Amino acid sequence: MFADSKAFSGFSVDDLGKAKEFYGGTLGLRVTEEEDMPILQLHLAGGAKVLVYPKENHQPASFTILNFPVDDIDKAVDELAARGVRFERYEGFEADDRGIVRPTERGMPSIAWFKDPAGNILSVLNESG
Repeated sequence: MFADSKAFSGFSVDDLGKAKEFYGGTLGLRVTEEEDMPILQLHLAGGAKVLVYPKENHQPASFTILNFPVDDIDKAVDELAARGVRFERYEGFEADDRGIVRPTERGMPSIAWFKDPAGNILSVLNESG
């Protein structure tokens, strides 16, 4: 039924201006604004888009809403940290001093979680460990 639908996801933020600066400036994504309504579109590799919309009673997602696969997680974490990004640590996941969780089992990715200005959880991960 939806096999050919160009589906997209979306999430809310509490401040569209801060979101635009973070996703466009800090993360380096191409971000566009809708002309007739206060909505951002994040343009991802491969043509995918994510809708970002303001919500007055926004509550940050308690789960990872967007994952960014990278070839070199150490380099990505260092670059993000240099841009002011703080990495999260979660109970049950042993992270190194930079916030990277290294795989303990074969096939698991190395991953580091961080938050956008609205408190939504994002990650960078290296699927080859």
